Amino acid sequence: MFAGLMFFQAGGMKLFNWFGIMPGGKAVELFTQVGIGGFLEFAGGALMFIGLFTRPVAFILAGEMAVAYWQFHAPNGAWPVENHGESSVLYCFIFLFFAAYGAGQISVDYLLRKKR
Repeated sequence: MFAGLMFFQAGGMKLFNWFGIMPGGKAVELFTQVGIGGFLEFAGGALMFIGLFTRPVAFILAGEMAVAYWQFHAPNGAWPVENHGESSVLYCFIFLFFAAYGAGQISVDYLLRKKR
């Protein structure tokens, strides 16, 4: 839940300039690479928070974080601690875990499975 909440906030920051910390003080355009990433983080973070479509959403978000790491962090050094990519790597593996494991017992996915 917490990883989803943190991702939701990151997406809100990019899409709606929440917290006022986007460079230039503006939200990004939706159909740019950062805008698409913001949408994935906002929508995917919300879905991960409530535990709906957990496995496919987590797989997509893990891919987003892998791209973020290799495109933006890895060119600045070999190790995550050196290139400031620790959070991207950590999110990638957290989401890979949820893609494999699925949602827990306090998720919408669990409630829907239980009703069947």
